[in-house]
Amino acid sequence: MMIPDVKAKLLEGKRGLVVGIANDQSIAWGCARAFRALGAELAVTYLNDRAKPHVEPLADVLEAPIFMPLDVSMPGQLELVFDRIEEHWGELDFVVHSIAFSPKDTLQGRVVDVPREGFLKTMDISCWSFIRMAQLAEPLMKRGGTLFTMTYYGSQMVVKNYNVMGVAKAALESAVRYIAAELGPKGIRVHAISPGPLATRAASGIPEFDDLLSKAEERAPTRNLVSIDDVGMATAFLAHDAARSMTGDTIYIDGGYHIMD
Repeated sequence: MMIPDVKAKLLEGKRGLVVGIANDQSIAWGCARAFRALGAELAVTYLNDRAKPHVEPLADVLEAPIFMPLDVSMPGQLELVFDRIEEHWGELDFVVHSIAFSPKDTLQGRVVDVPREGFLKTMDISCWSFIRMAQLAEPLMKRGGTLFTMTYYGSQMVVKNYNVMGVAKAALESAVRYIAAELGPKGIRVHAISPGPLATRAASGIPEFDDLLSKAEERAPTRNLVSIDDVGMATAFLAHDAARSMTGDTIYIDGGYHIMD
């Protein structure tokens, strides 16, 4: 659980918000570890009181000065987080949005059968929340900044059992491109990070996910899946000023996982 010892503090002086840490297997945790290792200061959120005991020790390791509850489906909670950031720091350099959700009956059914309520819930949490975060972050990114969200190749191609989440991720990637065009003149970069399948708690809701992991590992060029730390370091580099010419992209961390049946 220790933060890696990295001598080059490439992100020293930068401040960012990381949303989506559920436990030490979360992609958001890999990102947070990397950002902190490179010198950034972090604000961290947790979903609710049930999640807090799992996330608080990780926030302590990160030495996060801001640690707040955030359920993006609850009106006002997201605004409170950004109000606290403005009060404490007055500015923001990056945001990591690593959340997605679909009700079980919605996710595990055919897209053509998706109920309206389940579809709206899926899109609200998995896509619209990123758009709203971008809107709230914009005035705090006074010197420019970077917005990150997590996606998956099921947005581009039909992946068995990914179902309505593929629709949500396609919308999310489209939002990334439009937001990049709108905020680019202010020096705000936007990226969708696509790391391939990883054994996270969120992914466990996808039927036959173990089989998907196995196939992805077999077909990856290195015959290994990427880790949350691999994703974290790749993401952290994109927050550095050296990556300022890159925006609006879907960044594929592992080139092997998209070779599907």
